[in-house]
Amino acid sequence: MDFTLEKYKELLDALDDCGQVILRHDVDKRPKNSLVMAYIEREMGWKATYYFRAVPESFDESIILQIASLGHEIGYHYESLATCHGNMEAAYSDFCRNLERFRSLVPVTTIAMHGSPTSRWDSRELWKQYDYHHLGIVTEPYLDTDFSKIFYLTDTGRRWDGYRVSIRDKIPTYQETWEKRGWAYHSTDDIIHAIRQNTFPERVMLNVHPQRWTDNRLQWLKEISTQSVKNILKRLLVRNYL
Repeated sequence: MDFTLEKYKELLDALDDCGQVILRHDVDKRPKNSLVMAYIEREMGWKATYYFRAVPESFDESIILQIASLGHEIGYHYESLATCHGNMEAAYSDFCRNLERFRSLVPVTTIAMHGSPTSRWDSRELWKQYDYHHLGIVTEPYLDTDFSKIFYLTDTGRRWDGYRVSIRDKIPTYQETWEKRGWAYHSTDDIIHAIRQNTFPERVMLNVHPQRWTDNRLQWLKEISTQSVKNILKRLLVRNYL
């Protein structure tokens, strides 16, 4: 079975043989899953960045503090332009307000856009009018990473080739190039096999959504069934956006 915690441990163990791995997590919901994953990573010698949304299904003060105490970084998974329906001024105020909310708990110097697939608004557009560096933000991985040198891999859609149905969690400029190089993987076992065969990229940013990974059978079945429906809907949305 894929997307279990045991499989995640296998993945981390294999990634030890890679050159450079930037490990990040988008905590869209089920923050308790994130805490379990954070403990696993600490036990295996990994440090990651956990990006929490400023919504009730993600923002949990106790869990944020516990994950930070384990040595992991906390970031803000922002979606302000989507929630403010494209109003730039309102979105910036919303972003600043939420950022201070996070900073009242832990230091926050990195942010990452939440895709908001049902919204027409891409929250990264906010930075065409404002500059997050003025707020003490060091990096936004979608905007500040040189993807000509770092391969981006995400489990969006509960699959490692979910960029084919994703609205925004992908790197369009480089995705086709990576596919031509054979850097396309569907299952976690595909990734592990590529690492063992020395065909996996040496530098990678790995984005893992903790909500998808569980050893709880009921939660696992619920996640795979709901995500299958979401992928169909996202595929239709991708066609509309095109």
